[in-house]
Amino acid sequence: MITQSPHTAELLESYHEQLPQLEQLIEQASNLLKAALREQNIQLNTFEGRIKTEESLAGKLEKKGYKYRTLHDVTDVVGIRVVTYYTDDVDKVAAIAKQIFDIDWKNSVDKRKHQLNSFGYLSLHYICYLKEGPLRTIPFEIQMRTALQHVWSAIEHDIGYKGAVKLPPEFVRQFSRLAGMLEMADDEFSRLRTTMTDYRRQVQALVKSGHFSEVSLSTDSFRQFLELKPFDRLNQRIAAVNQAEIFPAPMMQFLPILESFRFTNLGDVKLFISENSEDAYQLAVSQIAITDLDILSESIGLQNLCLVYAIKQGKGLYGIKAIYDTINGEQESNTALAENILRLASQLPFMHTL
Repeated sequence: MITQSPHTAELLESYHEQLPQLEQLIEQASNLLKAALREQNIQLNTFEGRIKTEESLAGKLEKKGYKYRTLHDVTDVVGIRVVTYYTDDVDKVAAIAKQIFDIDWKNSVDKRKHQLNSFGYLSLHYICYLKEGPLRTIPFEIQMRTALQHVWSAIEHDIGYKGAVKLPPEFVRQFSRLAGMLEMADDEFSRLRTTMTDYRRQVQALVKSGHFSEVSLSTDSFRQFLELKPFDRLNQRIAAVNQAEIFPAPMMQFLPILESFRFTNLGDVKLFISENSEDAYQLAVSQIAITDLDILSESIGLQNLCLVYAIKQGKGLYGIKAIYDTINGEQESNTALAENILRLASQLPFMHTL
């Protein structure tokens, strides 16, 4: 058993006495920071709050106890770790922390500012205080880093690289290469997010302006297109047959069907609507006119557009079944649905012009 120094024993006694206040502090600080991050819509990989264990604190005090006069001089007894996905979000978290807490700049450190010829652990550490209340004199640490920086830190710790006194040059070189790759990946992910955000804004502007042929068909562009309610007119015509109500329904599931038609841009989808709406209306009416359905799915117009287009393209029973498989999931009943659609369509005018 290792004998503790009187100074270490005194600080540990203070630790036990203050533990209830430390628990209150971690709860208040965590709640304040979480609320602020949610308000700014910052997506996190991890948010952790902890109080140093007695064992961990004792180990630190035995090594560096001479540095600390009181327990509050140990600035990381209470700690919060915020792990983001992107490097620029680390700066956003830091900006928020500066707004809601008082920062001890003398003891805070930006470990991201390493030398240009070195690699390793990257993280931003702030020593903070609550701005008001009885706990405002107790410091706590906020560690901010990206998920990849966090992975690097865990690997360093697991392998024992960080604490190694001396490693062969080839090992140091391997670690440096890997750390550099992670740092580059971090930067590229942030750059890619910025590029994707710019792309989505461009798509949104083009869709709103009606330049559909300039917008490639994709998940983002189709979602933007749906916001224009391009199938509402057809849906309303179909619903009027039975004076039915239209309820919302997912529409993104039709994107794979449109892609299977080899549509490459929203202009193709717009033309598809204008050229097939009347026939889709007739096909829908043939299905619901003899029923008393008074609630219809928002997808009814698009579904019948797809069915009509597949029939016109000669895709036959299996092509129609494939549409139902995509919408409903693969099941045997889809074959009967496809057969019924082909039977109803055979009685409609457009079939006689094919």
